[in-house]
Amino acid sequence: MTTSTTEKALEDRAKSLHKKEKKAAAKAAAAASASSSVEGSPSPASPAKKEKKDKKDKKRSAEHDAAVEDDEKAAKKRKKEEKKAKKAAAKASAATSVESTPAATPAPVASTSAAATFTPTNPAAARAFLETNNITIEAPEESNERPPLPMVDFRELDGKIDAAVKKTLDAQGFTTPTPIQACCWPVLLQNKDVVGIAETGSGKTFAFGLPALQHLVTKHKVLNGDKKKGKGAQVNVLVVAPTRELAIQTEENLAKLGKSMGIGMICLYGGVSKQEQVRLLNQTPTVRIVVGTPGRVLDMARDGSLDLSNVTYLVLDEADRMLDKGFEPDIRAIIGMCKSREEGRHTSMFSATWPPAVRGLAESFMNGPVRVTVGSDELSANRRVEQTVEVLADGYAKERRLNDFLRSVNAQRSKDKILIFALYKKEAQRIEQTLRRGGFKVSGIHGDLGQTDRIASLERFKSAETPLLVATDVAARGLDIPNVEHVVNYTFPLTIEDYVHRIGRTGRGGKTGKSLTFFTEMDKAHAGELIRVLKDADQKVPEDLTKFPTTIKKKTHSSYGDHFKELVPGKAKKITFDDD
Repeated sequence: MTTSTTEKALEDRAKSLHKKEKKAAAKAAAAASASSSVEGSPSPASPAKKEKKDKKDKKRSAEHDAAVEDDEKAAKKRKKEEKKAKKAAAKASAATSVESTPAATPAPVASTSAAATFTPTNPAAARAFLETNNITIEAPEESNERPPLPMVDFRELDGKIDAAVKKTLDAQGFTTPTPIQACCWPVLLQNKDVVGIAETGSGKTFAFGLPALQHLVTKHKVLNGDKKKGKGAQVNVLVVAPTRELAIQTEENLAKLGKSMGIGMICLYGGVSKQEQVRLLNQTPTVRIVVGTPGRVLDMARDGSLDLSNVTYLVLDEADRMLDKGFEPDIRAIIGMCKSREEGRHTSMFSATWPPAVRGLAESFMNGPVRVTVGSDELSANRRVEQTVEVLADGYAKERRLNDFLRSVNAQRSKDKILIFALYKKEAQRIEQTLRRGGFKVSGIHGDLGQTDRIASLERFKSAETPLLVATDVAARGLDIPNVEHVVNYTFPLTIEDYVHRIGRTGRGGKTGKSLTFFTEMDKAHAGELIRVLKDADQKVPEDLTKFPTTIKKKTHSSYGDHFKELVPGKAKKITFDDD
């Protein structure tokens, strides 16, 4: 329907309504006249009748106005739809011309004026890079645009990012971008939201860190320690991580990029003085980037010591864990304090896995994210890790086997790093003490340690001063500890997901690694899932493991989460109490 036709239809409908209104008024007048003649007195209508008539007139007028307004809205809606259709047709035409003409430059992705447009210098090499590294890049369903190809050479950043940002990157001495960096940079530098799925240790911090610096330079004009007047820092970039260790590690890596540009940052987490963190925020106006754990970030935001109202670049690291039942309310509250999507907030989520149950929830925070998957988004073990599972009788057998294994790899003298996982902190303490008495150099990391001691233990392990580290699952995810040769699962974890993440501490950065897992009757509920993980990774399945029931059952309590039942051998005894 054309605009002129629509306007004519509106006019006709308005005239029709006016005619009806006149007829109704004439009828009312005739009725009033008849009533007067019957009563024999031409007295005016009573106040009650007059009021009733006024109400009817008002109602008719309102109905008329509403009808006209509805038609106007319908006309406007049709106009918008016609414009949309024209734009879509133009886009389709442009896309067709690009496909049919190889030499033509693809139409740039819609973005803000500060965003760069990426066209790879060698599209064939970029496509080969995707295939070699088993990478998939998916545009949002509602988008007609194709996601950008990866940027496989740092030189492709020339002219696309600020010279100061490029200089900072060059100073790191990297030769080529990692797969997650190569695919995420073209997306994030075009001011698009992204979901990045890749194993920990794949370079995710720089994947969102470099675009964060570019965002600060272009959107907030921050360079060389630019200071804002007022109380404390103006935070524009917020990175939320699930654990203190991961938050500290992320802040340290980002500081390598931001320091030379005079961009300050701070790490916020529990277990240390909150007052000291508040003091640092108030006294450091150059702070533009905050990295923190959900609890401490939300606590400081609620009491007014941390202002999130200027955050326009948000990163959720280890997103699948961040959005589980425990962290979801905090994350929602934090996001609500930042700039909205409509106000220009960009959101990135990075994780080692992306379960379907979490995916829909996470995307509710984002604006048509591009999804980058390096490898698989399903739960699978790293194929570069050689997995060995040994079925043992009991805890005593595990202790003897651990001691034999450590001596077989000469752990008392070797600098090879071995990460030993326990299930509970008391168990971790006991293993650490036993190994120390046996002459091994060992450190521990668990919930009973203070933050200073935890950091010290990690640093000693990273430097191989103590090549053995006994840890609970607090260190199972997120931490990037380089060159771990062996992972030992002294006690099987509560979930198969934790098993995959534990053994993922070795075999990182393209290297190979080994894992040794002790499995007892207490763990039999996980036998089916463990066999599946082993088979999927082409690993040997021990015959003793197949003797357990292999039905896969989910054991999750709505309040207490994943747990297992302590199995006590022997029959139950009936106890009878005498009545006194």
